[in-house]
Amino acid sequence: MNDTIQFISTQSKLAVVGVSDKKFGGEIYKTLKRHGYTVYGVHPTRKTFAGDTCYGSLKEVQVDVKAAVIVVSPKFAEPIVDDAIAAEMTHLWFQLGNDYSSLVRKAQENGIKTVSRKCILMYAQPVSGIHKFHRGLAKFFGRF
Repeated sequence: MNDTIQFISTQSKLAVVGVSDKKFGGEIYKTLKRHGYTVYGVHPTRKTFAGDTCYGSLKEVQVDVKAAVIVVSPKFAEPIVDDAIAAEMTHLWFQLGNDYSSLVRKAQENGIKTVSRKCILMYAQPVSGIHKFHRGLAKFFGRF
């Protein structure tokens, strides 16, 4: 596990951008919260998610959060990276499932450490269920 993955997965506070009732961002939010993380949901049109306040952008999260998990389509993610830069975030996790290559470069060019092409739930402790199985496979095949 590299230092960036280690840093993000051990933060007590994480923003999750793209919380939704129908998409994986909501599942990530709920799982991290259930595992003891303090999570801040971010969605441009929601006021609440899972009974918690939901923020319109990373800039609106007015607490000291250094890392965010981005779970939106790359076509909507560029303003999120801009917000992360403005909010002086240090780490971004671009969730597995999309090609964020140009956004990863932009974040890195602005001093933000990144993770992409990996699932946060395979690293954020405690790892359980299908994510524990996937983690074992990743270790077996040298992709952890």
